[in-house]
Amino acid sequence: MMPDLPTTERSALEEEYVRLREEHRDLDAVIDALLAGGSVDQLQLQRLKKRKLLLRDRISFLEDQLTPDIIA
Repeated sequence: MMPDLPTTERSALEEEYVRLREEHRDLDAVIDALLAGGSVDQLQLQRLKKRKLLLRDRISFLEDQLTPDIIA
């Protein structure tokens, strides 16, 4: 966690976070549509799922940066 992010940097991280969450949801919809359509290009499906995992990792990183540490 970064201590006391400057407002501009925090805003940039929040914008990236929102954009990546949207892209992650869109990939979910694309993957579901491909699977529902019957014949699926397995390579394309694998690439989409890999991209989705990469997005999830980045989203998790951003959540950690944007959420303050709570000392128990």
